[in-house]
Amino acid sequence: MKADREIIRSANFTADAANFIVAHAQKALGERNEFRIALSGGNTPRPVYAQLATVARDLPWELFRITFGDERCVPPDDPQSNFKMARETLFVPAAVPEKSIMRMRGEIDPQIAAQEYEEQLDVLATQSGEPIYRHDLILLGLGEDGHTASLFPGTAGVEETTRRVIANFVPKFNSWRLTFTFPLINHARHICFLVDAKKHKDLIYRVIDGDPSFPASRVNPSAGGLTWILGQG
Repeated sequence: MKADREIIRSANFTADAANFIVAHAQKALGERNEFRIALSGGNTPRPVYAQLATVARDLPWELFRITFGDERCVPPDDPQSNFKMARETLFVPAAVPEKSIMRMRGEIDPQIAAQEYEEQLDVLATQSGEPIYRHDLILLGLGEDGHTASLFPGTAGVEETTRRVIANFVPKFNSWRLTFTFPLINHARHICFLVDAKKHKDLIYRVIDGDPSFPASRVNPSAGGLTWILGQG
């Protein structure tokens, strides 16, 4: 069964995406006094996070629980680090307290880092009486090969059905990545793809239509909503 799906074609991508996140934060805070969001990396969300730091300045950041959908296996001050990008654009400008941020430790052994992150999420889930940690909002991107998070075509992570966070080897980069898996992603209350529609228009609609050759097509929350914000400006 396909999740409830919304496609927003936006001429003002940065503002619309930031406002979308704020609306979900306010809803979750109102209902559960906590907002669980997973951030995506790459260049597309960078201006969105900067905008969010401005428009969400008055939100109670101490009630946020910020995770990462994936991470490169590099130290946190490396230019490739998703954490570094989020820190510079959002965490520092918005003065997000450290206790609200759960960083994937890309600088240690990938298998250990993935296991550690999964266990941290499992502890939080258990404390809330949940079988799997449930995000209020997971932000995802779309790569030109149809990957999302660090679930690349042809990699073992795409077929993972039990683990929630794994180290996934990506042959095209000859490197390991830390990533959420579909069992965790599809357990979210809401998932939002942030995509520059000018980049790969044909791919976007093949993924939306469910072409099984692209990992991103497997994003289908079992009991939640799915939104695509397509930047067309």
